[in-house]
Order: sequence, then structure tokens, then C-alpha cells
Amino acid sequence: MMWFPPAALSLILLLLGQAPPSRLQSLRTIKLRLVGPESKPEEGRLEVLYQGQWGTVCDDNFALQEAMVACRQLGFETALTWAHSAKYGQGEGPIWLDNVRCVGTESSLDQCGSNGWGVSDCSHSEDIGVVCQPQRQHGSLSQRVSNALGPQVRRLEEVRLKPILASAKRQIPVTEGAVEVKYEGHWRQVCDQGWTMNNSRVVCGMLGFPNQQPVNSDYYRKVWNSKMKDPKSRLKSLTKKNSFWIHRVICLGTESHMASCQVQVSPARGKLQPACPEGMHAVVNCVAGPRFRPPKAKPRQKDPWAEEPKVRLRSGAQVGEGRVEVLMHRQWGTVCDHKWDLVSASIVCRQLGFGSAREALSGAQLGQGLGPIHLSEVRCRGYERTLSDCRALEGSQNGCQHENDAAVRCNIPNMGFQNQVRLAGGRNPKEGVVEVQVEVNGIQRWGAVCSDHWGLTEAMVACQQLGLGFASHAIKDTWYWQGTPGAGDVVLSGVHCSGTELALQQCQRHGPVHCSHGAGRFSAGVSCIDSAPDLVMNAQLVQETAYLEDRPLSLLYCAHEENCLSKSADLMDWPYGYRRLLRFSSQIFNLGRADFRPKTGRHSWIWHQCHMHYHSIEVFTHYDLLTLNGSKVAEGHKASFCLEDTNCPTGLQRRYACANFGEQGVTVGCWDTYRHDIDCQWVDITDVGPGDYIFQVILNPKNEVAESDFSNNMMQCRCKYDGHRIWLHNCHTGDSYRANAELSLEQEQRLRNNLI
Repeated sequence: MMWFPPAALSLILLLLGQAPPSRLQSLRTIKLRLVGPESKPEEGRLEVLYQGQWGTVCDDNFALQEAMVACRQLGFETALTWAHSAKYGQGEGPIWLDNVRCVGTESSLDQCGSNGWGVSDCSHSEDIGVVCQPQRQHGSLSQRVSNALGPQVRRLEEVRLKPILASAKRQIPVTEGAVEVKYEGHWRQVCDQGWTMNNSRVVCGMLGFPNQQPVNSDYYRKVWNSKMKDPKSRLKSLTKKNSFWIHRVICLGTESHMASCQVQVSPARGKLQPACPEGMHAVVNCVAGPRFRPPKAKPRQKDPWAEEPKVRLRSGAQVGEGRVEVLMHRQWGTVCDHKWDLVSASIVCRQLGFGSAREALSGAQLGQGLGPIHLSEVRCRGYERTLSDCRALEGSQNGCQHENDAAVRCNIPNMGFQNQVRLAGGRNPKEGVVEVQVEVNGIQRWGAVCSDHWGLTEAMVACQQLGLGFASHAIKDTWYWQGTPGAGDVVLSGVHCSGTELALQQCQRHGPVHCSHGAGRFSAGVSCIDSAPDLVMNAQLVQETAYLEDRPLSLLYCAHEENCLSKSADLMDWPYGYRRLLRFSSQIFNLGRADFRPKTGRHSWIWHQCHMHYHSIEVFTHYDLLTLNGSKVAEGHKASFCLEDTNCPTGLQRRYACANFGEQGVTVGCWDTYRHDIDCQWVDITDVGPGDYIFQVILNPKNEVAESDFSNNMMQCRCKYDGHRIWLHNCHTGDSYRANAELSLEQEQRLRNNLI
């Protein structure tokens, strides 16, 4: 029996007109493109169009013979070399091919062997690139990149809408108008020939809008024709220049940026053929998400965002960014970053009423979550309405940890709010007196903000409006900062924010300005930071360690001095008798991106003689027992007498320790544990009768220290007490099971205090 080597056997099968069994079978040749330097169309990252979506090729086993097949398919004579490890940048979307194996004689890459379409264990850091011989095959058109229909990754920079209708010009944000593209530093208009709703979807997504709707093209054509007939029209002369136009755009609708679409800047013959003959500028009409609509605007049809979204963003420094969390089985959990890409991230953004995704972040770059990891290997096609419509695995199936939590940064509309606030007088651009622009007697004026009731929540809104991240301090006394001359008068007072506003001007405030101490040294100020800590209580540990103790008064003198007992303890015959205490251990994680540090330095810490220690934060936690309708029946509090790294994960060094008057804090990723057997680690329930209750713990209750997410500072348990024993069950952080994630801290406080 004659033996043939594998390569020879493949060649014989090809000569006989049969593809080897391991080859991918296709009814038509796939399309390829190179994404690379604008001046070198013969080299770049190799991308494949399959099932209507562009994807990349992994560099595993890829060599010169595979590059030769790809270059010939692209119209070049041959290949010079190949480039591994994403030399031309990491691509987006799926990795369509892995372990590609070619003989070298194939006419198309899909005739080569591979693992199969979409079957890959690679990441985009392994995207293959090729360098082809610049000479093209006979009969293949030689043309500049700008004249070819292909991606313009480095040339297309921005997109904007130029409003045409008078009503559109008055609207903020601008949702309807002619499409203008910034190409190589200059703005051009896009020809409407071949323009589709898919194109509009991409444009609207880039501008921060989740959806698009048809325009009245007949009306816009009439306006265009009237301008073309006007001999004095400047537009008529401009349209005759090819430099005025982007000749043609073809998008699939799944792209996050127009640069990823097929773009032809000029006609194939360049100056010999006019661009956009008989055409006009493309016009789009975008639909703004609920947070960006005018207050009185009502949608004409059923609002797709009216129902409560089962996805949310957490711990983001700006609006439209954060760690992705999904609601499944009535519990919020995170998404693993395996195969997380811009297509899937854009579905999340659009579902939340934002535009497409600017960035799909991996590796818990916006902080780690706590609780279940619901999803992994999310694969969206790009047209799904919600993330739950996409294919995905359960997060527990492939060993994901919270260090793999996925996050996203979405495109949001330009509301102009960033131009209505500024900081003045600070030592650096991220601190200073807050100055805002508001309308006073029909005139736009700059002025200061009264610091009455000015707190960290208001400061957070100011920093986000400025695009400067989180607020580290809300400053009420700013005499050492010189404001802008002429802007010293108070123009905003009584400012009260919930934390979800896009600008200070959207917060509640006084009608007529009323500031108890006037302007000047008491104007509101802020200090902003890029990242912040995020404290979360381990609810499961509380549930597992809770128990009752009848503790003699003779052992409670120090606790009584620190107000850790109920008021009725004052009336007892000390040292005779006892108090019934609900004791438990608490473990507090810092899941943010900055260390949690006390607000004040060691020079301001308070010494407590009885317990012989310093308090770095006088009230670090509140412990409360509530009735089922929220009325408080017992309370306790815990001062931060020792804020330290009790433990850290493997590989992370403990930085804070209380011994020898050391620095206090909790390092990112570490946790601080308060054992059940230390003073004040309890709620005094001596006066509480049997019944069903809610046990509640609130971390950092006065928001004295900035955090990236205050919504998870509350932990609650259902509690049953029969007068002798106590049971805690269903312990969870405050927003773990709630679909409405935007319940404000003020609403929580009203609920706890049983106020209407």
C-alpha cells in the first residue's frame, strides 16, 4: 500500500477537486480585509466576514503558507511575512478561526483546515496580522485605502449631527440632523446613497443613543433641493468638492464605531468621478434614553425601557460606566469576562438607555462584585434587545472568579452639563470652589454654591458632572481658595441631590436663593479622585455567627460609657443585673479600586480611656433591629477603633495594622474582621419582645468617607425571636435582591424611620 505524507495527500485531493475532510466547507468564498496603517494597504490585522460579522484569526499554527493564501485572496500576488501577538492591535468581535492549516495552493482561507468556525481558545491578544507583497494580481484594482470600501480605523475620529430643523436646533441633546464625520482632522458630510437604518444605528450608538427611527426623507430632500437651486448658496459650491463628502458607508448595525464599517471616502477613480452624484447628506433621527429626554417628553409608542431592566452598572466613576451585574433567580450577580467584547457590551449599554459601548473592560477593572457570577462567555450577535437574549454559559461552569468581573464604558449623549460647572482656586485641577452657571432673571450667570447641607452626595454629582470621577471630600469652608473674580455671589442654595442626577442643576434647590452665611469663605467646594473604595459586608458570616448572650452589667461599664447599650440601661441598678445582647461577627471587604482610609489623620483621632484605644471614625457602623414595617426597636453602633487588614488574599500584602498606633485602613481586596466577642459588636435587645424583625447593618452610615457605591453598604437579615432563642436567615446586602436598584439613600432612611 502506497503511503503519502499529509501535505501530499491534501494536494492530491485538491488536484482531484475534493477538499480534505478537515477542511471547512462553504458554498461561497468568505470575505477578508486587512486593518492596519492607512498608508500601507498591503499589511494589517487579518479579519474575516462570516455570518454577517467581522472577526479575527488566531495566530496559533499560522505561518507563511497561510499568509500566502490570505494575500492572494485579498488580490495581492503573495505574502512577505506574518505577524503574531496582535502586532496591528487587538480586534473586536469573535475570533472566527483558530489553528488554520493551509497547504498553500488554496484559493480561499475557508478551504484550509481549522478548528471550525468560532471554535477557539484564543484571546484578541493573539490576533494574526499579515504583510503582503504590494504588487497586486493581474486584473486586481490598485487603489488608495481612502478610495477603497473598507474600515478606516485610524482616520474616522468623531461623528456629530448638524441639526437642520428649527425644533432640532433647540433640542438638548441633538437627536436629529445631518451626519458629519471627522476624517483626518476635517469634518465631512456623508452621502445618503445606500444609507440604511443599520448605518443610523451605528451613528446613534456612537452619540449615546440606544435606538434610531426613520426620518421624513421627502421633507429633507425638498430642503436640500431648494438650497441647490439657490445661486447664493454656499452649500451648492461645497458639494462639488470631493473633500466635502464621505462617499459611501455600509454598516451591519452591530459595530460600535463607524470606523469598523465599510467606508469609501472617495469614488474609486478619485478626482475623475464626483462623489455622491445626485445625492444629499444622510440624515438620522435618534431616540434618546429615558435619563436624557426632556422632562415633559413622552414617547409616541411603548417605551422599551419602561419595564425594570435586569442589568445594571455598579462602581463607575462616570454616568454610563461600571461593573456589569444581572438579575437572575431574584438575585444580582456579575458577568465573567471570558469572551467579553464590544458587541455584548453594547447590548448592555443600549438596554440601559445609553448608546453603544466605548470599551468592554475585563479583569475587574471597575472593582470586584460579591455574590454569584451568573454568566460567562456571553456571545451576542449585536441585535438582541437584552443581555438575556444572548447566548451564554452559567458563570460557575468554567471556574470564573470575581477578579474576572466584566465592566463597560458606554457612549452617552452630550448634554452640555460639563460646560455649566467649573472649579476655581484649587491646588490642582481636581479641587476648588464649585462654580455653576444658572439662569438669573433671564440671564445666564456664573456663581458659587451655598454650603448649607452640602455633603458627599452633592459633591459626587459635581465631580461626575465635571468628568473628574468620585468626590473624596465635600468642603464647606473654602476661605483658602480664591474663586473666579465676578463669580463670588451665591446662585444656588439648598442643593439636595439623590446621587443619580447628571448635573447639580438637576438637584432639588431653593427657588429664591437663601444662604444663612452668605458667600465668600463658606462657598461649597470639592476634591475629586479617579478611584474610590467600596465596602461590603459579608452577609453569610453574620447569619452563621449570630447568637444571644445575657451579659452581666459588671462587664459592661466600658460599653455603657461608649453608648453601646439601650437607654434603659441608664435606669438599672449597676452592677446588678444583665443585658441581653444579639452578638455576631462582621467581615467587611474593600471591593473598590482605592484603599479605605479614615476621613481624618491620626492627629484628630479620639482616645477612649476605658477601652484604651483610639477611634479613627466615631461611628463606623450602625446596628439596628427593625419591625417589618421599618420602625426601629433596638439599635447599636460601632466606632472604628481598629480599622485594619485582618486578612488579604494570597499574594496581597497587608498594609494597615492598629498595633503601636499604626496607620488604619482597609487595602483594596482585603477585609477587616470584627469578632463576635469584642465590646459593642452587638445589638442590645433587652427591651424587645418576641416576634419577627429585620436585623440591619449599615457601613459608613454618615457617608463620611467616599465610596464608589453606597448602595451596597446596607446588609439586612430576616430575624425571628421567641424570647429565648434567635434565628437569622436570608441575610443579604441591601441591593442584592432588589430589581429597583435606584432606590435612594433618602428613601431608605425614610423607610427606616417610618416616615411618610
